[in-house]
Amino acid sequence: MERVVKKCETLEDTKKLAGKFARLVEAEGCFVNLYGEIGAGKTAFVRLVAEALGVKEKVTSPSFVILNEYHSASIPIYHFDLYRLEHVGISTITDELREYSEGKKITFVEWAEFSQGELPFQRIEINVTYDDDDSRNYEFKNIGDRFGKVIEGLKE
Repeated sequence: MERVVKKCETLEDTKKLAGKFARLVEAEGCFVNLYGEIGAGKTAFVRLVAEALGVKEKVTSPSFVILNEYHSASIPIYHFDLYRLEHVGISTITDELREYSEGKKITFVEWAEFSQGELPFQRIEINVTYDDDDSRNYEFKNIGDRFGKVIEGLKE
């Protein structure tokens, strides 16, 4: 497992990081688990990645609908939010999540910690934290060997 941490002091820094991430995953897609407190910037990061890939629709949090889909980009983007699902609810969508981990697409899963370890796929995990000065820290880790090149690309 490799990891890299990037500090973003401004929204422009986050936009650049999201753009770089988008370029690194656009060709093959990826499955991404997002972690962080409410307001840390998980949805904002997804929105910036989606914009970098050309999404024309408004990118919003899927908190109340569980899944938002965006098909206007260069690659399909699926954005899940597991926050409102109880543990039983997670088990009802595990197969669906597994399907969204395959093929050329980008799948983001917010609040993946509620999955109770039900997400065994090769993936990238992003933990978003914020400091007192409003800066954000993005820690990227690859789980499995499939996305090692993405982590290496973020180090540059």
